Amino acid sequence: REMSSVPSTARWEKPQGKNPPVVMEKRFEIVGRGVALVIGCGTFPTWNTYPGLFAALVTGNPVIVKAHPNAVLPAAISVKIVRDVLAENEIDPNLVSLAVVADLKATRALATHPAVRSVDFTGSNSFGKWLTENARQAQVYAELAGVNNVVIESTDKYRSMLKNLAFTLSLYSGQMCTTTQDIFVPADGIDTDEGHKSFDEVAADLGSAVEKLLSDAVVATAVLGSIQSPETLKRIEEAPALAAQPSDIVLASRKLDHAEFPAANVHTPLLMKTDAANEAAYMQERFGPISFIVKVADATAAVALSEQIVRERGALTVGLYSTKQEVIDAMTEATMRAGVALSINLLSNVYVNQSAAFSDYHATGANPAANASYTDSAFVANRFRVIQRRWHV
Repeated sequence: REMSSVPSTARWEKPQGKNPPVVMEKRFEIVGRGVALVIGCGTFPTWNTYPGLFAALVTGNPVIVKAHPNAVLPAAISVKIVRDVLAENEIDPNLVSLAVVADLKATRALATHPAVRSVDFTGSNSFGKWLTENARQAQVYAELAGVNNVVIESTDKYRSMLKNLAFTLSLYSGQMCTTTQDIFVPADGIDTDEGHKSFDEVAADLGSAVEKLLSDAVVATAVLGSIQSPETLKRIEEAPALAAQPSDIVLASRKLDHAEFPAANVHTPLLMKTDAANEAAYMQERFGPISFIVKVADATAAVALSEQIVRERGALTVGLYSTKQEVIDAMTEATMRAGVALSINLLSNVYVNQSAAFSDYHATGANPAANASYTDSAFVANRFRVIQRRWHV
């Protein structure tokens, strides 16, 4: 769309009074910025790679896909298919190549090479910050860490809400960049279609919903998948220490055996209660199946805390459950100010951590969790330049 707005030719005339006009012929060429480096992640080696890969290709740039050491095969298959399609269309297949390097120094050398003019990265805050500070010759598109959260103020479909949240917390063991980590619930509880529920009841019922979802081993392993990184396993082991007291652990994480893949590290979610004052526990990202039910003063405090976290820590998703329009309006305004996507009263088979292709804007670029959106024009348009030439007619 952005490229189609650029004309390929133009004839320019400037009147010169009594003299003949100055007439010039002009040509405009769309030229890619240069080599694009797409750094794959271990959890979603295709989903997080394709946006940068195809945005770079469509704007005329050669691409190097640097596969994550733990997920080389999906990247290799994708690159092979792209190269085959290029060859079938009589385009040099070397326009796209695969880099398989485990050495961080090699990745840094690639990212800072003068020929590399754009870098797409999904991963840790530390390396994302390093890229933005050091790959200065390139435009860096980075999706980093965030603290996704949900506010529960009230609901008229209590069981459906719990079922929806249970699946959200369990899917792929919380290893999605959009998975909810913090759930804010008023200290006085919430109104529901089953009557008033206290804070502790909401926490216990959510824990029971997760247990019910994962009670069948076949279903559980299919929903949870495997823990991808040793660092995530370490976080699961250490996280219970964040609880102020043992009774605050609503649901302990359990290791499950996978019938087809005995070596897989499959773990159920860890769910803990905490008070809003315990910011050290819940106000930083704890990637993996680790979530907190946070006791807040009231709905107003919950909305304010959600906005604060998005502004300070970043988030890709925020959710709300409320039957009151004034609360929905307040949350909408808060997410607009903070720059984060909002999902309201999700039930059934739509979940806050799932983005629909060709329909949802994944990330906004308006808070610290990401400096770009995967699906807006700005993600594509800055990958090419318009070069003109002109001459007298």
